[in-house]
Amino acid sequence: IAGKPLPIIEIIPSHELYDYECKYTKGMTDYICPPDLEENISLSIQNIALKIHILLKCRHYSRVDFRLDKNNKPWFLEVNTHPGMTETSLLPKSADVAGIDFNSLINVIIKKAL
Repeated sequence: IAGKPLPIIEIIPSHELYDYECKYTKGMTDYICPPDLEENISLSIQNIALKIHILLKCRHYSRVDFRLDKNNKPWFLEVNTHPGMTETSLLPKSADVAGIDFNSLINVIIKKAL
């Protein structure tokens, strides 16, 4: 948002995989934001995400997904240029941790689009 990466969210599903039920059923997944990572790893992930966002010419916001291996090395998975905006969605959760409430987030997105 506004050229700055939002805080990272760790996803811990109640099932072995982050499946449809875990993703869309409130209470089926724990979201840890910020995750318990060394600061240099978090900053590296945020910097890579921002570079990917810019390289792919994403406009106002995107969500960049990673997986960490057993050594906490990040592996890029995908970019979502239209992330969800529901109560279980990641972008609003991350924005909230950054001090941006839902209404402010929507206002920023609308203003950037005009």
